[in-house]
Amino acid sequence: MRILLIPMICLCLGACLPGSEPQSTSQAPEKEANTEMRDTIQAPIKKAEKVEDQVLDGADKEKAAIEAASGD
Repeated sequence: MRILLIPMICLCLGACLPGSEPQSTSQAPEKEANTEMRDTIQAPIKKAEKVEDQVLDGADKEKAAIEAASGD
């Protein structure tokens, strides 16, 4: 019983000790890097979304022209 009691007390005391907190200054550049990467990845997606309506309108016009030419 004593053999288990001493390690249990040590574990409980060790769990109560405050741990080191992460430094807030090291996180700021990391957030900026993530923002730049996100913007770089999303730029072509946003460009494609802007062009999407034009492409769909062109497809509709082409479909209408094909239907008119075939006489349907």
